Amino acid sequence: MYYGFDIGGSKIALGVYDAQRNLLREWREATPRDDYTHFLSTVAQMVHEADAAFATQGSVGIGIPGLPYTDDGTLYAANLPAANGKPLGRDLSERLGREVRIDNDANCFTLSEAWDDEFRAYPVVLGLILGTGVGGGLVVNGKAITGRACLTGEFGHVRLPVDALEVLGRDIPLLRCGCGQLGCVENYLSGRGFAWLYQHFYHETLSGPEIVTRWQAGEPRAREHAQRYLDLLAVCLANLLTIVDPHLVVIGGGLSQFSWLTQTLAQRLTRHLLPVAKVPRIEQARHGDAGGMRGAAFLHLAP
Repeated sequence: MYYGFDIGGSKIALGVYDAQRNLLREWREATPRDDYTHFLSTVAQMVHEADAAFATQGSVGIGIPGLPYTDDGTLYAANLPAANGKPLGRDLSERLGREVRIDNDANCFTLSEAWDDEFRAYPVVLGLILGTGVGGGLVVNGKAITGRACLTGEFGHVRLPVDALEVLGRDIPLLRCGCGQLGCVENYLSGRGFAWLYQHFYHETLSGPEIVTRWQAGEPRAREHAQRYLDLLAVCLANLLTIVDPHLVVIGGGLSQFSWLTQTLAQRLTRHLLPVAKVPRIEQARHGDAGGMRGAAFLHLAP
């Protein structure tokens, strides 16, 4: 059995999956915020309940919103104050008597999609999350690539490429990102960036869903805005494709629900790629909110 934890600031979700990657059962508990011992005990108790329910010792994978291991082996996760700065992987492995694997939630999202029955045919899978922020992950032959500091897939903090200035205008404000840098694509491609661009060009404040509703009604500004956003997404994604050259791109997050984007994106990419490049298959994420939990379980599917 494969146990996958999706641990966030308010809840701990555990999913139990069989060898065919089917979800058999799910538990949820509140996330302890201030007591590390209570945090460890809560996770361990959920594992023991799963062991008892299925009369086995399942493998344990955990997805968290942060960096699973810093240089001293501790967790960096500001939204998990009880465990932040603690050697969570080591402590849980010792307590449970088995290896506990931890990765960030964006990598788990990508891993979940890469292990979809149909998507398993693709050796290199790039996950892109267009939500409150912009993130993602890279999976090669069924294994998430994390990099030196677990930062692989932090696509939101790539700066706007020069071609983006042709799309947005060379006088586009270079917004200050939460990371401290100017011009990170997260401020333009995220859900809030989608809304900010509309406000910038049309001087009207609307939410992303309100813009999409107007697009569906054929409103000219919303249609023009969606075309501009799609061009910007194509420019930024093309740079990633030139570096990674994936077989499949899976797009998640709130903006992935605007299916016109995923259905039309491939047509916009060709002119931004090398002449010999192949546009990868582009799909909307299939496993949605379950991706973090599901992908965490599958951290043990690849060596």
